[in-house]
Amino acid sequence: MPLTDTAIRTAKPTDKAVKLFDGGGLYLEIAPSGGKWWRLKYRFQGKEKRISLGTYPTVSLKDARERREQAKRLIEQGIDPSNQRKEAKAAAAAIEQEQNTTFEAVARDWFSKKRNAWTPGHQKKILSRLENQLFPILGDKLFPALEPADFLTAIQKAESRGAIETAHRLAQLCGQVSRYARIVGLTRYDVAAGLTEALTPVQTNHYATITDPAEVGHLLRAIDEYAGEPSICFALKVLPFVFVRSVELRGAEWREFDFESATWIIPAERMKMKRPHTVPLAHQVITLLNDLHSLTGSGRYLFPSLFSASRPISDMGLLNALRRMGYAKGVMTIHGFRSLASTLLNEQGYRADVIEAQLAHGEKNAIRAAYNHAEYLPERRQMMQEWADYLDELKTENNLA
Repeated sequence: MPLTDTAIRTAKPTDKAVKLFDGGGLYLEIAPSGGKWWRLKYRFQGKEKRISLGTYPTVSLKDARERREQAKRLIEQGIDPSNQRKEAKAAAAAIEQEQNTTFEAVARDWFSKKRNAWTPGHQKKILSRLENQLFPILGDKLFPALEPADFLTAIQKAESRGAIETAHRLAQLCGQVSRYARIVGLTRYDVAAGLTEALTPVQTNHYATITDPAEVGHLLRAIDEYAGEPSICFALKVLPFVFVRSVELRGAEWREFDFESATWIIPAERMKMKRPHTVPLAHQVITLLNDLHSLTGSGRYLFPSLFSASRPISDMGLLNALRRMGYAKGVMTIHGFRSLASTLLNEQGYRADVIEAQLAHGEKNAIRAAYNHAEYLPERRQMMQEWADYLDELKTENNLA
């Protein structure tokens, strides 16, 4: 007797599996757990076989009967429904696998594994290069089929418009994704290796800086005499003493400072290398910060924007101030304060490891990096105070040598 919806709904599980037959090999199997499975029993080439047609109520009685008829039509055509299903699953899996091996899929997988080690700004930059410059050309190509010429076509787009450095960065990015693809078994070798050999060489431009002591003194006096927005003025006065990166200085928050220990700890998420960085503060910096606190201490940032206290000053604001003081692009930059400090501290005989630690340059060995942080801090604190005293001496010199 054929099944009815009422009979199916009211059927109760027992301690053993129960089968309710509908006819034509279709039956509903009720498991002791309460699950209801549609099954189809049929014979193919003399052998009895079974396949599942889904679960009730997701698959209704009407749907189950339609699936039974579809299976019968396959059998009449000499096709085993079970084998046909396996082949369909294999084909779907192959399509899915193919979709997962496109350049875009592989690059996004690589990006997802790397992004947590980068600052938000760097994440945005890398993703933009992928989405705007590489995916439009390489995105839907299967990685195992990619050749060096494919990558070269993509990166030469940037080169053709004169963006030589960008082209080299894209080549580097392609290489990183390609090496990841090799590691996960999608290609036998780094198919993007050596791309820069086919590109116009980059003309290296170092950040302009001043390293002559007399000229440094002149620069410091120009900063002291500069009359501009308070946040810009104080940021420029603090920067030579701490020589951190511009983004680290501009985003400084009052909560990061411990005035009792004269220490500024920049959190990992704001650092290029994603590690906290300690900046010992000379007494000259403490004096500047106390003066600044009366102006901006009620807010979040030390150097809030003139237009909105909810965001800090911009790099362009600092750079424009330098230009107004008469320092052209080829003479001095904001990043140049780091080169200035590095050059003069090395000339004065401070240990290179101590200077590098204070500059927060990357240490490949994470254990050594942590050790250096603890081992060098007393030396760094002494160096930073002596550096501040040295800058004061340069600033008070009356004559340029």
